Amino acid sequence: MFSQLVVWLLATSTVCLAWDNSWIMDMKYERYSQRRSYYLAEEEDRSVGSDIELTAKEQVVNERLMELKMTELKNGLQDPAGFIPWNHIFDVLYRINSSELFHIIQKMPKGGILHAHDTALCSTDYVISLTYEPNLWQCADPTTGAFQFLFSREAPTNTDTCTWTLVADERAKQGEENYNSALRSQLSMYNTNPIMHNRDVDSIWRQFMGIFGVNGGLLTYAPVWKAYYLQFLKEMLADGVQYLELRTTLPPLYDLDGKTYNEVEIMQIYYDATKEFKKQNPTFIGAKIIYAPVRVVDDAGIPALMAKVRELHEKFPDFMAGFDLVGQEDKGRPLIAFSREILKLPNSIDFYFHAGETNWDGMTDDNLIDAVLLGTKRIGHGYAVLKHPRVLKEVKRNKIAIEVCPVSNQVLRLVADYRNHPGSVLLANKEYPVVISSDDPSFWEAKPLSHDFYMAFLGLASSRQDLRLLKQLAINSIKYSAMSPREKLQAMQMWEAEWKKFIDGFNA
Repeated sequence: MFSQLVVWLLATSTVCLAWDNSWIMDMKYERYSQRRSYYLAEEEDRSVGSDIELTAKEQVVNERLMELKMTELKNGLQDPAGFIPWNHIFDVLYRINSSELFHIIQKMPKGGILHAHDTALCSTDYVISLTYEPNLWQCADPTTGAFQFLFSREAPTNTDTCTWTLVADERAKQGEENYNSALRSQLSMYNTNPIMHNRDVDSIWRQFMGIFGVNGGLLTYAPVWKAYYLQFLKEMLADGVQYLELRTTLPPLYDLDGKTYNEVEIMQIYYDATKEFKKQNPTFIGAKIIYAPVRVVDDAGIPALMAKVRELHEKFPDFMAGFDLVGQEDKGRPLIAFSREILKLPNSIDFYFHAGETNWDGMTDDNLIDAVLLGTKRIGHGYAVLKHPRVLKEVKRNKIAIEVCPVSNQVLRLVADYRNHPGSVLLANKEYPVVISSDDPSFWEAKPLSHDFYMAFLGLASSRQDLRLLKQLAINSIKYSAMSPREKLQAMQMWEAEWKKFIDGFNA
């Protein structure tokens, strides 16, 4: 009897112990699940766009947008090589352009472009159309075959290196299709040959800078200069962009009468053209100019450069947004070389410095440190910013917006897979001010801003970031622009009106 009691007690204890263990395991799993939910909620709450609450109509847009996004992501998991952000944009450009996701983003009002360069804006088709203008001459470099263009009533006289012929005659001799195809290859970096994608940074930059040389004489003809700028404003507005801050070197312009236009006269052309376009297009917010000469000035030339900055600021205090230096950072002079003279400029002149457009660590990326110390309002590219914790601290503290240009960073060989772009970290934390820009869309046959928004949304952003991210990025482009508080208020009202049209149109 006693032994049976012992057996019964042991069995009961085992059952109770098992029940106790099961209960403890359930509690531990419940606690784990709860903490996991908190982690996910906190990450979502930290991400760019998380502060936005969508309306019922916006939710309709968001549902379709996220359905398309998740389809791309799930297909990418099954076929990683087919995932668009994994590929070079030149290899998948046709797929992007034909996708519903891209079409929605293209129709979406995206605010402003805060980082773009003067002669790398318009579609290649438009640039080719300019070569049908009368009085246009060309010659080809005997070594490289690169074209040079010049408008003139008679054949240019500088024939030391090549022979000038009328473009109309060359086109007739070679055949229109053959001529235009050869010209297109010199006006764009677009090429679906993988070998062309994988060259080193310096090789890519040589080709990149070479395009500026090819279109230089074509676009710096004064009548064309204005027409080109107006055409970009037109293309930009059609792409859902209402505002522009343009970086320009203000290169000397010329006309058929032998006149050379200086920087002040070129700024006036920009000013008049902007005013003209705004009058004709009521949804256009406006534009401002960032004077941005190339960073190859020697010590002797720096004081004269700064004098020009002062002059332009005095003559166009509201239209000139500020000052920058452009060109390949790995080869050009660093900001520290200009710092002494920059610090002498009036406090009323704002800076928007290119910095950290490099993969180097502790070398040319030190421009990020100098940009912050010199008081830059935004950082152009900032690709290397994650390597500089102190700079990141100042970016958050002083609300220094980073101008992320995803497509440019891939084409110019900083990143291959968009998912590895450092902008992913910035988009995951709303404490870092971020704007999306396009840099030089003409050279990669991209739209003024939509391709960069597309890659930011599908490649850089989390799978959970949705319409709120895109809306916040558009708002950021106004919030961190060079506009005055009053201008920003009016700009927001104009953008909100277009956003409402977009949302209502989707729900119609």
